[in-house]
Amino acid sequence: MLENHFISYADGLQMQHDAVKALLAGQSGERIILLEHHPVYTIGRLRDQSSLRDPARLPHPVVETNRGGQATYHGPGQLVGYPILDLRNRGQDLHAHLRMIEDVLIESCRPFGVDAGRREGLTGVWVEDRKMASIGVGVKKWISMHGFAINITAESLSGFLAITPCGIDGVTMTCLSHEAGRVISVAEFAEVVKASFPALT
Repeated sequence: MLENHFISYADGLQMQHDAVKALLAGQSGERIILLEHHPVYTIGRLRDQSSLRDPARLPHPVVETNRGGQATYHGPGQLVGYPILDLRNRGQDLHAHLRMIEDVLIESCRPFGVDAGRREGLTGVWVEDRKMASIGVGVKKWISMHGFAINITAESLSGFLAITPCGIDGVTMTCLSHEAGRVISVAEFAEVVKASFPALT
């Protein structure tokens, strides 16, 4: 379910760790955590962190985390999803996991009249050459963590201006509301995403 209040990145990370631990211990099944974060920049543990540009001048905190990928922004108006899935039963294939997340988001955009898709060689969800969703995942003993962030309202876009999103020079970020030509709420889109994920075990 979508949390009805903003969650700090640290609290969201703890939610993931708790869910992974419970799944590994057989105390709970798979789950999809859907939420919105307080404004924050995140980046994978990389030597090259140039996508942050000048970290000292960023308007929001920076968190280094154990997902793949370059810098991205999380904040209000954006749906963040953390699929906690047992990849031992799903082929143990990270590339297939990434493509599955892309498929879910692409299909979830269709009811809103938005023809989203992929771009060759680039992870994420796009509308033509405009990026709408960023994806970065990690695993612990083949239990997936992290996931996706898709921009829903115009409020979600301003934080990207201070970084090079996902390390891609010249990328234009967009949001579902812009592409649909009407205001769409994060909660409205979350309901569609939740129904679009493969059955959980």
